[in-house]
Amino acid sequence: MPRGDGTGPKGQGPETGRGMEDIGQKRGGRGGGFGAGPSGDCLCPNCAERVPHQLGTPCYKVKCPKCGTLMIRE
Repeated sequence: MPRGDGTGPKGQGPETGRGMEDIGQKRGGRGGGFGAGPSGDCLCPNCAERVPHQLGTPCYKVKCPKCGTLMIRE
């Protein structure tokens, strides 16, 4: 870093090389890989009611059939 302010030449410094390029693959590749997938249940945090997760509908948009609270993904 010629000026000492972090604006040095590209490709030099502690945050370069294969170590930083591999981070995306460690997290599941494209998009971060944090999705829960098509299977599983939606769970009501209020009354613990479970309903099967419907593909294309996030659990946080589904209301509990018992109490009406928005559900979470289990």
